[in-house]
Amino acid sequence: MNNSYKDKPWFKFLSNKYVWVLLFFSTWMIFLDNYSYFDHRFLDKQIDELEDNAAYYQQEIRKDKENIRQLKNPEQTEKYAREKYYMKKDSEDIYIIQFEGDTIEKDIKK
Repeated sequence: MNNSYKDKPWFKFLSNKYVWVLLFFSTWMIFLDNYSYFDHRFLDKQIDELEDNAAYYQQEIRKDKENIRQLKNPEQTEKYAREKYYMKKDSEDIYIIQFEGDTIEKDIKK
């Protein structure tokens, strides 16, 4: 009984010990290792999210610095207090006009 598949090139390729070692090593590195490919993908996504957050917060810091610089001016401080907190002088009256659909609840839901 002579096995004809032993003479085939694919059998010779798969019976090679270096092929088996390479398959074992690549399987180990891709799936089982502490630094596997899937863990790297997950960590890379987290790094991208953190870099996006850092860029967003840097932009917000720039905006806040500009607001602080403007609020050092007394006229800008008064303007901000009037617009944001509806503050007024003693001799003034404030009228707040709301249109239909303008509610605080809708602004909060957005």
